[in-house]
Amino acid sequence: MPALSRRADSLGTENAFVVLAEVNALARAGRDIVSFCIGQPDFPTPAHVQDAAVAAIRAGKHGYTPSAGIDELRAAAARSMSQLRGLDISPDEVVIGAGAKPFIAYAIASVTDYGVGDEVIYPVPGFPIYESQIVAQGAVPVPLPLRERHRFAFDPEELAARITPRTKLLILNSPHNPTCGLLMQADYEAIAEVLRRQPQVWDYADEIYSRLVYDGQFVSIAALPGMRERTIICDGASKTYAMTGWRIGFAANAALAPVFTRWITNTESCAAQVSQWAALAALQGPQDAAEAMRSRFLARRDLIVRLLNEVPGFSCATPGGAFYAWPNVTEACALIGAKDSEELRRRLLHEAGVAVLADIHFGPRIEGEGQHIRFSYAASEAQIERGVARIADFIRANTRPPRQ
Repeated sequence: MPALSRRADSLGTENAFVVLAEVNALARAGRDIVSFCIGQPDFPTPAHVQDAAVAAIRAGKHGYTPSAGIDELRAAAARSMSQLRGLDISPDEVVIGAGAKPFIAYAIASVTDYGVGDEVIYPVPGFPIYESQIVAQGAVPVPLPLRERHRFAFDPEELAARITPRTKLLILNSPHNPTCGLLMQADYEAIAEVLRRQPQVWDYADEIYSRLVYDGQFVSIAALPGMRERTIICDGASKTYAMTGWRIGFAANAALAPVFTRWITNTESCAAQVSQWAALAALQGPQDAAEAMRSRFLARRDLIVRLLNEVPGFSCATPGGAFYAWPNVTEACALIGAKDSEELRRRLLHEAGVAVLADIHFGPRIEGEGQHIRFSYAASEAQIERGVARIADFIRANTRPPRQ
């Protein structure tokens, strides 16, 4: 068989889907598994959005659209992103993609060159596709640790120390997956101060959870002086409107919009037309369903944090946004004799029937930061109560007696 390329061999994955496949295999074998591993809303897409898709189908809107997206959706996305961020984004700056995820690759490919040592700084722990695409695009990944003592925010001094003349891109994510840390105005001002001294560095603002903020207000670095032109704003319909499978994302940057459009022409041609009309209805129509989902997520956040902090050996900070919990389980690992969070994760799945993700699924573990696991609380209140109760029972049943 002919050999694969080094690029193909090095391509990473998103471990939530790997664990989900394991969960599904156990379920097919008859196991009762409570799953917290996948990060997607468990609510239906709002009815008026579904109706708009059906109407688009009946109206014959089945063909290609311009690669940048239909004009109506570009304009609606520009208005939505502008209103939330206090900016004046024009429709010409906005490109519609088949989800927000492809823009990670498009951004890296557009501002770095393959195999010449261009560097991309990205958060660890962080969305695993960041590192995967940095490597796949032939750039050099430079991890920047997010530390619990800093609310999982960037340390400006650590950021400044990692920037070199080869640095081309900084990836920001707030609210953050997996830690749910939230970058505040002061955090962004400190980051912006570092970037102003480095004119060669673009920044990619992954803001897909922008409308799922619970503590304080959402802030974008693009709104700070001098940051707008160099910031690639990325958002989408998936998380806010429970539209993960519809695959609609949007990116905004005046200089890169034409480049992203060419990437889309070369790859997916365009986002699905029916999905674009559905997303238009989501952005322009009533927002009560989206607000109701956010309210439910907030109630679930408070529930799961309270319950996790009652589990022996667990310590869970309150998430600022998104729909994940990121408890420190260092003590729990010690109680049951698990060497790390990945062993704990496997035992929870196979012995307790609860699926979570381990910190190593989000990048290399940071020295001195202990052990963590991720829960997606895009799950019913009953499922949260049942799953956390199983974990608490498992820890208590398997706690080893203290050494004499």
